[in-house]
Amino acid sequence: MKVLKYLKPYWWLALLSPLAMILEVSMDLLQPQLMSDIVNNGILGDGDAASNLSYVVITGFKMLGFSIIGCLGGIASAAFGTTAAQKMGNDLRKAVFDKVMHLSFQQTDKFTTGSLVTRLTNDVTAVQDFVAMSLRMFVRTGMQFIGGIAVILTLNVNFGMVLAISMPIQIIVLFLILRKAAPLFGVVQDKLDKVNSVVQENVTGARVVKAFTREEYEKDRFDKANTDLMTTNLRVQKLLATLNPILMVVMNASVIAIILIGGFQVEAKAMMVGDVMAAITYITQILMSVMMVGMMIQQVSRATASIRRVRAVLDTVPAVNDPESEVKAEENGTVEFRNVQFYYPGFSGRPVLKDIDLKVEKGQMVAILGATGCGKTSLVNLIPRFYDATSGEVYVNGVNVKEQTVEELRSRIGVVLQKSELFSGTVSENIRWGNPDATDEEVKQAAKIAQADEFIMGFNDDYETMISEKGASLSGGQKQRMAIARAIVKKPEILIFDDSTSALDLSTEAALHKALKENLGGVTIVMIAQRIASVMRADKIAVLDDGQICAFGTHKELMETSDVYRDIYFSQMKNEEGENNG
Repeated sequence: MKVLKYLKPYWWLALLSPLAMILEVSMDLLQPQLMSDIVNNGILGDGDAASNLSYVVITGFKMLGFSIIGCLGGIASAAFGTTAAQKMGNDLRKAVFDKVMHLSFQQTDKFTTGSLVTRLTNDVTAVQDFVAMSLRMFVRTGMQFIGGIAVILTLNVNFGMVLAISMPIQIIVLFLILRKAAPLFGVVQDKLDKVNSVVQENVTGARVVKAFTREEYEKDRFDKANTDLMTTNLRVQKLLATLNPILMVVMNASVIAIILIGGFQVEAKAMMVGDVMAAITYITQILMSVMMVGMMIQQVSRATASIRRVRAVLDTVPAVNDPESEVKAEENGTVEFRNVQFYYPGFSGRPVLKDIDLKVEKGQMVAILGATGCGKTSLVNLIPRFYDATSGEVYVNGVNVKEQTVEELRSRIGVVLQKSELFSGTVSENIRWGNPDATDEEVKQAAKIAQADEFIMGFNDDYETMISEKGASLSGGQKQRMAIARAIVKKPEILIFDDSTSALDLSTEAALHKALKENLGGVTIVMIAQRIASVMRADKIAVLDDGQICAFGTHKELMETSDVYRDIYFSQMKNEEGENNG
C-alpha cells in the first residue's frame, strides 16, 4: 500500500516487534503445559509429599521465569511496534501536509478545509494505530490460534470436535456483523468532516454570525452535523456490541464441552486431570484469538477507510507543476498576457476571462478596474500561477510562467491578497513572513512605506507587540497595511495589490501611492481597485468588462475614449459629491 511505504525506513523496528511478540506468545503457550505438570506430577503425583512439593515449587519457579521472559518480550514488542508506528505516522502526516501545501486553490477547495484537517489528524492517527496493532496482534493471534490447536490435539484428539463446531460459528458471526459494520466506518469519517467544517466556518466567521444574530441557526446546523455523526457511530457500535457477547457464549459453551469430554476421559483413565485443565486454557486461547481477529478486522475496516482518504490527498497531482527544464528569465519586472482565456476548473459556459492581451512594462503601475465579478482577481491570479490559463500564455520577465519553477516565479512576486491574512505572533514576525532574513531596519522601512509605522509605534511594545490569531485585534485598515508591508519587505520585482487598499481612507491611500513611487521606483505594480480615486494615479488603467479588456490607457485617455470608464467615473464622483454635500 502506498501509505504503508512510510513504514519502510523503520523496517528493523517493524521486524523486532513481531519477533519479540513470538517470544511472549511462546512463553504463554508453555504455561498451561507446566500447570498440567504441576497437577499431574506434583499434586496428584505418585511420590511422597516432600518430592511432590519440591516438584510443584520447581515447576512454579519455571512458570514464573517464563512469565518474566514473556513479560519482557511483550514490553519490547510494544516499545518497538509503537515507536515504528509513531515514526511512520509522523512521516505520513508531514507528507500529507506537504502535499496540501503544493495543491492549487481549486484542489484545496475540492477537499474542503474541514476534511483536510480530519485527514491530517484523525485519519493519520487511525492508520498509525492500525500499524501499531498489526505489528503485535497479527503475530499474537496467529501463534495462539495455530499453536493452541496443535497442542490441544496432542492432549486428546476428541477435543478437535469442539473446535470443529465452535470455530465455524464464531467465524460466521464475525462475517455477518463486520460485513454490515465495515462500510459505516467510511461514513463516520465523512460525518466527522462535516462537523469539522461547521466548527471551522463558525470559528473563522464568528463575527459575522454574531453581527447577524445567527447563533441559534448555527447551533442548529452544528447540532444536525453532530447528531448525524453520533447516529452513525451508534449504528456501528450497536452492531459491534452484539459481537463480543455472542462470541463469549460460544467460548464458554466450548469450555463446558471440554470439561464434559475431559471428565469422561479422566473417568475412563484415558487422560489426566491436569491435561483437562490445560485443554481448557488452550481452548480459551484459541477462541480468544478468533475474537481478537474480529477486533482486528474492525480496526482494519476503520483503517482502510482512513487509508483511502489519506491516499486521496497523496495521489492528487498538483494542478500547477514545475517544468521538466526551467527557462531562465532575461528580463526583469515585465508581465504580459497573450490571448488568454480562463475557465475555473469544473465550470463551463461563458469564460471568466476572454481574449486578454496586456503588456506591463518594468516599473509601471498598471491598475485594473471593473465591475464586481468581471474577472479582475482571476486575471492577477494567473501571474503567480495560483491558477493556469485555460488557453493562451502568461509571461513574467519574458518567459512563459509554465516554463518557470513555481518557487522561482513566486520569489519574484509580492502579493497582497483581497483578504488580509495575519498569523499569531509579533508585528515584526508577521511582516518578516515576506522575508525571514529582513533586518529590523528593513522591517521598519517596509512599514513606513505601507503607512503602518505610525500605528505600530502606538502599540505598547511597538514592533514586538503580539498579534492575536488572524489579526483579530487589528482593524481592517491596519491589517491591510501590515499585509502590504509584508509584501514590500520581500523586495519583489512585481507587486500585486488585489483590492488591498479598500479599507484605507483616500488620504492614507494617497500617501501609500506616493511612498510606493518614491521608494519602489523600479518595481512593477499591478493594482486591482474598485475606486476611481485609487487608479487615477496609475501609469496605465485596464478596464475589464464581462471578462474582456474593453479599454486601456491613462486616466485622461480613458475619459476621452471609454464609455465604461466614464460611467464608472461619473457614478463614483457623483456619489462622493453627494456624501460631501450631505
